[in-house]
Amino acid sequence: MKCNQWECMFLMMTLTAFLIGCDKNEPESAQAPLSLPSATVSVAQVTKHKAAHQVEVVGTVQAVERAQISSKITGNIISLPVDLGSKVQQGEILVELRAGEIAAQVQQAKAQLEQAKRNLAREENLLKKNAATPQMVKSLRDSTKIAAAAYKEALTMLGYAGITAPFSGIVTEKLSNIGDLATPGKPLLYLEEENNFQVITDIPEAMILRIHRGDRLPVFIPSVDLSIEGTVAEVSPVANPSSRSAPIKLRILPDSRLRSGQFARVTLTMDEAETLMVATPAVILSGQMERVFVVQEQTARLRLVRTGARAEGYLEILSGLSEGETIITAGHENLLDGQPVVIQ
Repeated sequence: MKCNQWECMFLMMTLTAFLIGCDKNEPESAQAPLSLPSATVSVAQVTKHKAAHQVEVVGTVQAVERAQISSKITGNIISLPVDLGSKVQQGEILVELRAGEIAAQVQQAKAQLEQAKRNLAREENLLKKNAATPQMVKSLRDSTKIAAAAYKEALTMLGYAGITAPFSGIVTEKLSNIGDLATPGKPLLYLEEENNFQVITDIPEAMILRIHRGDRLPVFIPSVDLSIEGTVAEVSPVANPSSRSAPIKLRILPDSRLRSGQFARVTLTMDEAETLMVATPAVILSGQMERVFVVQEQTARLRLVRTGARAEGYLEILSGLSEGETIITAGHENLLDGQPVVIQ
């Protein structure tokens, strides 16, 4: 079969395109796969350990001695010699009130007492001369006692015009100013003992019977990165029906970094139980993910895990591993999933 010049050129171009297409469609499997170099690693076995189950509860640092300072009488404040943060000694004046009416009552009671004493003395002299009766003298003696009691009461009320510190401490709140009207029960100041703190926390009702006075519990103050031990000083015998918890108080040692109102964490230890543990270096943190490398047939396999409590260089594994598996503890910094390994 003969073809002209144009038909031959068309056939040549078609054949060339077919050959090029076949060359491009060669399967990728024909290309040699990339091989990863072997990495030298250290390994350990996933084993079960006995570990104490721990529960963490939140608490608050408070002063052991804390008083709300208020007045027992009504009167305007005429002197307030302390400020927020002032350190005061026991018996030092905190607030002075105007008490003109009470001062007048003191003078009146004093005058009545003096008059009662004069009347009694006169009648006793008359009784010696048989010019008075024993009943009259007895009545005047009773009147004198009543007047003395009234005078003492008035003096006591006048003493309430000056409010003193019940103990040495520091003023933590100041709720009033000079000129304010103080009334019975209205808070004027708050006073707290300095450098004598405790931690107040609520524990689950299931643990009330496990906590006793004198027990020592770990306490952590995150704001100052302080780990200390607290001694249980008070345990409530009943639980709150709303929260199903009971308050306890733990005394803690003085520390210059402690302040009233700081947030605290208290660790409660439950019964021991067996749990999977791995060496802490085996777990690799990647953002919020926790990963380990498991050795399978001399190959590193990446595995996601979930950890729990920490204890003396070990981490509790809650999920992701099984007992007896071999994990890599060192040499995994640049390791890739599927990379061959050589165990050191």
